[in-house]
Amino acid sequence: MWWFAALHANLAMLHRRWAPARDGGRPLLDAGCGTGGFLARLARESPATDAVGVDASQTACRWARDKSARPICAGSVNALPFADGAFGAIVSLDVLCHRDVDEAGALAQFHRCLAADGILIVNLPAYRWLMSRHDAAVYNARRYTRGDVVRLLRRAGFRPVFASYWNMVLFPVMVATRKLLPGGSGSDVTLQPALVETVCRAATALERALMRAGLRFPFGGSIVAVAAKAEAPNG
Repeated sequence: MWWFAALHANLAMLHRRWAPARDGGRPLLDAGCGTGGFLARLARESPATDAVGVDASQTACRWARDKSARPICAGSVNALPFADGAFGAIVSLDVLCHRDVDEAGALAQFHRCLAADGILIVNLPAYRWLMSRHDAAVYNARRYTRGDVVRLLRRAGFRPVFASYWNMVLFPVMVATRKLLPGGSGSDVTLQPALVETVCRAATALERALMRAGLRFPFGGSIVAVAAKAEAPNG
């Protein structure tokens, strides 16, 4: 589905840009890896990258292991079962927003498990006013502004190096679908007809090219941020 394809491509691009110079050859952790979509993409595109996944769902862990052929551990991001400084990079895709996740606790765990000057990459849903049936269906308890994400990262001892909204081109359609048009229950993040998929993939590919060049978007349906482990957490 176009949205997951765009999400994983964005994260892979940011990882290639920011992590290799900082990870010290240590493995990457996908914290809250779900069914392993990002790990599978990483295995295809960067087979030399040592990567591990962790997820609270035993079922998701089995699917992720089968899909990515990478080591997968059952566990919570609130209490990661890994040693201090074990990873050169951590990615976390729409996890801090989950109703069962303690934001501050999870970020403290990411900070603990990252090596000195390691890189954290997070993706999160944008704007509290955009809460909808989709969020209820996927157990989102929170949505964010870019400023919210930057402040969270700084409080946890990270130094943000890149933060931007994305899915800007399609944002008006997203708002109309979730806030203005009648709809049933459940998420609208599903596979679309071929023409719609093609248009959406083209729009997000254009945005990705602009982000690769350093552009930050002023609004969008999601926020992606890259931060370096820089200091002891505040407070």
